Amino acid sequence: MKLRIYGVGCANCEILEKNTKEAIEELGIEAEMEKIDDIDAILESGITALPALAIDGEIKVMGRIASKEEIKNLLS
Repeated sequence: MKLRIYGVGCANCEILEKNTKEAIEELGIEAEMEKIDDIDAILESGITALPALAIDGEIKVMGRIASKEEIKNLLS
């Protein structure tokens, strides 16, 4: 499973990254997590609002902070 966090370092982006890491740990799953902070790469991905989370190339959350529980549901 490949996860991508899109953000430019704002507080909301950091919270989404933290929630995602905690969700992975609590589920005990193998996942590769990558943080994308290059604005050109973000725009090329079709992201129009930050922060965003993509799972296996599919954007699941955009423009808001997903809770740890929501991320766990998305990963299950």
